[in-house]
Amino acid sequence: MKRHHPLLLLILSISTFFGLASAVDFVFNGFNSSDMLLYGVADIESRFLTLTNHTRFAIGRALYPSKVPAKSPNSSHVVPFSTSFIFSMAPYKDMIPGHGIVFLFAPVTGIEGTTSAQNLGFLNHTNNGNSINHVFGVEFDVFQNEEFDDISNNHVGINVNSLTSMSAHEAGYWPDNGKISSGGGNSSSEEDEKSFKRLQLNNGKNYQVWIDYLDLHLNVTMAEAGKTRPQRPLLSVALNLSDVFLDDMYVGFTAATGRLVESHRILAWSFSNSNFSLSSELITSGLPSFVPPKKSIFQSKGFIAGITVGVFFCVVFCSVFSWFLIRWKRLRARRREGMEEWELEYWPHRITHQEIEAATNGFSEENVIGTGGNGKVYKGVLEGGAEIAVKRISHENDQGMREF
Repeated sequence: MKRHHPLLLLILSISTFFGLASAVDFVFNGFNSSDMLLYGVADIESRFLTLTNHTRFAIGRALYPSKVPAKSPNSSHVVPFSTSFIFSMAPYKDMIPGHGIVFLFAPVTGIEGTTSAQNLGFLNHTNNGNSINHVFGVEFDVFQNEEFDDISNNHVGINVNSLTSMSAHEAGYWPDNGKISSGGGNSSSEEDEKSFKRLQLNNGKNYQVWIDYLDLHLNVTMAEAGKTRPQRPLLSVALNLSDVFLDDMYVGFTAATGRLVESHRILAWSFSNSNFSLSSELITSGLPSFVPPKKSIFQSKGFIAGITVGVFFCVVFCSVFSWFLIRWKRLRARRREGMEEWELEYWPHRITHQEIEAATNGFSEENVIGTGGNGKVYKGVLEGGAEIAVKRISHENDQGMREF
């Protein structure tokens, strides 16, 4: 039996739907204002789609201007699609970054029924989870919301009519292009975790995403822009969108800020419901980098904190040292003021008057051991047994002081 090439089977499978629905194929390697419907703060800057700016609690949404067929005519069969885009999320200086981007299918234009911040401009608290929303999205979220059971603050999730993802995984890819398991990116084996390369979504780098839907199965893959598409998808789930999609849907992107603010940009985008290789036409090289410049070590918080603490302790040390120095000088000055002239020359060897008086029995005549023209000499015994001789000289006798 003749075996058919897998690519041929894929083309035949897509052609089954293509014969029943209008083909939609487009590639944007840069955008013009006429290419997209813009809502909220979304804008075209330097031919890049800027969904949000530094405005807090803002929504930016951009949709392809025409609806695309989502179901085959008079049928519940969902039209397969393949899309790829390059995005960048980058922090602003002196602002805490958040929240994320969603690639979406929506039944209507505009941003009515959506709110900012953790709701990503996708839904709001009132309509979240309603089956009548008819919205589908793949979110790239950098804030962990417990109310939506987010797995981390850096994840990719598949959302159907809800902000709670039906399937999610830490952002990244398997660079070894290993065997694709039946669970796709949902495998959690130890070997998988070791080989998995984590990607930080909002570090300003450019990332490429591939989203393919065919035969009731959805694959989501991502990698750094310019790298070959990994064989193994990040997320791979069975998904029937027939109850979610209307016959025709708008397709595009939405993003939001809250108290947390960052830029959300789409640099290039391809979409097709007939050609699953159209993503190869995206230009992935020569794109601008939105990675913030690294702070000098002299501007880092650690360095500033270290310098602050160091200066504080230096000031304290200098203050204490100065206090002791001043105190020592004052004490020394007081001692010098109490010295007599002979002490300045021979250095002080003082015994208190009370000690001398006690040692000589109050300068008793019985203790006189000599008499001179300048005064009497007394013998004495200090407390402790040391014998001394004390000459008693009058302050008025300058000659005696000099001779002494």
